Amino acid sequence: MRRLFPEPADDIAVEEAYAAPLGAGRDRPWVGLCMVASIDGSIAVEGTSAKLSSPTDIAVLAQLRQVADVTLVGAGTVRDEAYGAPRKAGQRIGVVTRSGRLDYGGGLWSSGAGFVVTSRSSSVDVPDGVDVLRAGDDDLDLVEAVARIPDLVGSCGVVQAEGGARLNGALLDADLIDEINLTTSPAAFGGDGPRLSAGAPPMTRRFDMTHLAIDEESFVYTRWLRRRR
Repeated sequence: MRRLFPEPADDIAVEEAYAAPLGAGRDRPWVGLCMVASIDGSIAVEGTSAKLSSPTDIAVLAQLRQVADVTLVGAGTVRDEAYGAPRKAGQRIGVVTRSGRLDYGGGLWSSGAGFVVTSRSSSVDVPDGVDVLRAGDDDLDLVEAVARIPDLVGSCGVVQAEGGARLNGALLDADLIDEINLTTSPAAFGGDGPRLSAGAPPMTRRFDMTHLAIDEESFVYTRWLRRRR
């Protein structure tokens, strides 16, 4: 990829561009969001992100997963994208669900990496051996959930969120997203696919660009840091 900002470079490796998170959390893990979207704003085509992506985008996702201690993802995305066991040893994947409609037969669960994130009042029923993180009484409290992830998994400095749109919206609403790593796919797909976030009330969250790059296929890669001042 060719970096345009902050310091132009004709050839920069994904591993260098995404070597570390943009900061560190204080009273909770640092939360980064990694997504790919089309020019016209869709994050899914025919239900998945596959047609939006590219080899370099896949490499970015893989590198950010290496940086993260925990991945946080919505139940619908786990189903649509067929999540399996993580490649990074010891990494955990938290699946956010209110309904509990999960298939516990896949490698995500048999590996022991998956755990469920839900509210204390939820009737989610999980098999023996699957960890559950309950936060919030009547509804899931993501602020509490993120703060308590280290209690469940041990040391956790970085959480990577990977959608879907409603989880992203809830994280933005709770002001939990510290950085956004966004790939823009050089195509418009039309349709009514979901945008990057959905379901959040009107609000404003300001971010500052820290990285801008482009590859030979015209995919654009940006990193955005939450402005907290």
